[in-house]
Amino acid sequence: MDAANNQQQPLAAIVGPTAAGKSAIALRVAARLQAEIVSADSAQVYRGMDIGTAKLPPAARVSPAGVPVAHYLLDVVNPDEPFSVADYQKMARETIAAIRQRGRLPLLVGGTGLYFQAVVDPYLFTPAPGDKKIRQQLEVLARQRGNEYLYEQLQKVDAAAALRIHPHDRRRLIRALEVYTMTGRPISAAVTWRRQQQAPYHLAAVALTMTRPLLYRRIEARVDAMIEEGLVEEIRALLARYDYRLPALQALGYREIGAYLRGEAGWEEAVALLKRNTRRLAKRQLTWFKRDERLRWWEVDPERIEEISVEIANYLAGELIFR
Repeated sequence: MDAANNQQQPLAAIVGPTAAGKSAIALRVAARLQAEIVSADSAQVYRGMDIGTAKLPPAARVSPAGVPVAHYLLDVVNPDEPFSVADYQKMARETIAAIRQRGRLPLLVGGTGLYFQAVVDPYLFTPAPGDKKIRQQLEVLARQRGNEYLYEQLQKVDAAAALRIHPHDRRRLIRALEVYTMTGRPISAAVTWRRQQQAPYHLAAVALTMTRPLLYRRIEARVDAMIEEGLVEEIRALLARYDYRLPALQALGYREIGAYLRGEAGWEEAVALLKRNTRRLAKRQLTWFKRDERLRWWEVDPERIEEISVEIANYLAGELIFR
């Protein structure tokens, strides 16, 4: 390990698509490495959203050998409370620091690529949620004078961002101009800052995958199991308390079954959409993680979970503990 890594705190991670076996493997790895799990799942942060997010219940947060494994960043906020990636980053890094102070190894586990990236990379967030009045003014300009006018304005104040944003991408043009108007600094400054920073952790990360037909079969079986476990009842209870238009309740599963409960879709249609959308999510997750060259990929065979977990634990230990 080089001198830079000697100054960084170790962080292990297991990422990958939904239904690939992350939870089962992470429990076994954490028990072997005396690690504590930090969730990297954008839906599991919400209280009351349990079945549809495949959140492990407290009684199941234990390895097959009976070793309790601490989990963090589950049930952080209610569905009607705002929660951003920046909020997650702050809480995750504070949690990782606390785990290290206890002499344990933090293990980041999940399938939300942006949450993973926000923790392991230098990531400076632009102001959120922004200024509604400024955004409305820019939207009026776009309607009156066209996207090309916005693009010309962006070229004047943030040429670097203009190189990365298509002249017809109105949403991103408005956001870039909004940030500049609010802060006086170009949105591209965050990208420049990130490139100048050292990675915050000495990272050893594993990504799980499996053959596409097997993954899709597991996804369909998981949806069926969620329904049997009470997914419809969970969502009905949430809709009795919260507005279905909340961002949290647009999460996968809650959106499709919510439409059924409101009479906007038939039962078979809702279930078929949920399965299809979950397959599409898995495909997007794989695409996201395949861009990250730091990840060591492991193909999962459900018949070899114990053996694979030992292999992954040994790999992470070799990368983090014994160097």
